[in-house]
Amino acid sequence: MRPLPMPDPGFGDAGAADLIDAVVVPRTKDLGGFTVGRVLPAIERRMVGPFILMDQAGPAEILMTEKFDVRPHPHIGLATVTYIHDGAFVHRDSIGNEQTILPGEVNWMTAGSGIAHSERGPREFRGERHKLFGFQTWVALPREHEEAAPTFTHHGRDALPVFGGDGATVRLIVGSLYGERSPVETFSDMFYADVTLEAGARLPIDAGHEERAAYVVEGAIEVGGDRFDATRLVVFKPGDSLVVRALAPTRLMLLGGEAMDGPRHIWWNFVSSSKERIEEAKNDWKLGRFDKVFGDEEEFIPMPD
Repeated sequence: MRPLPMPDPGFGDAGAADLIDAVVVPRTKDLGGFTVGRVLPAIERRMVGPFILMDQAGPAEILMTEKFDVRPHPHIGLATVTYIHDGAFVHRDSIGNEQTILPGEVNWMTAGSGIAHSERGPREFRGERHKLFGFQTWVALPREHEEAAPTFTHHGRDALPVFGGDGATVRLIVGSLYGERSPVETFSDMFYADVTLEAGARLPIDAGHEERAAYVVEGAIEVGGDRFDATRLVVFKPGDSLVVRALAPTRLMLLGGEAMDGPRHIWWNFVSSSKERIEEAKNDWKLGRFDKVFGDEEEFIPMPD
């Protein structure tokens, strides 16, 4: 693998500490032996680039039952990005797709004008104990694409670029980073990557993207003399390049991109630049105007009060 470019200032420059804009500690919810952490949105930071929601599911070993299924529910104005480290899910949606996602693969679903989908454990896993660990992120769509036709794409593990060196390995899930590009089509400039670092390895954080953040999944990193442990989202200020160093074997999720073209409203599973559009979507789900999920037509999640 080719080496990653190491910019100035290098690790240890005290000025690098001034590049940290915010540190987010996820809010956690215990679902009975299984924890979900809400990383974004947070009080400290609502969005990073187009990423408006980030949830960490697990890690845990669970008995696979219907308790962990996500029944059919609607979305508008966003794209969902599903990426898992352990386990498997079956995606079904209202435009006729059914797809099992495995570790290292990516599902991109554009909700746009409206889609419903479900995510369930594979039937063959029922009654068995399995590891489950992954991330779901939501990408807000630019205004000109908020009402795009809904679509779904899946890319296998071998389709995603993998590169790095000197103890750093980067799997690029979405967007462009370090001169590489993911095959996933997006609506704006962004990046989302799964990074593993050996203890002592250094990773440059490219200044080419306007908004940038690193979520510490496992291990710990040091930036300009400050330590950040696991389950911390470190948001960097726009501007200069910097380098992080792994203090132990570490895994990161890097994310960011260009800032959104104005604020976004988020309510339940709906995202939009217009509050009126969200009200319309609420009525559509309440009145059954969304199409049914292919192969999962019987159940649904009621709209919250």
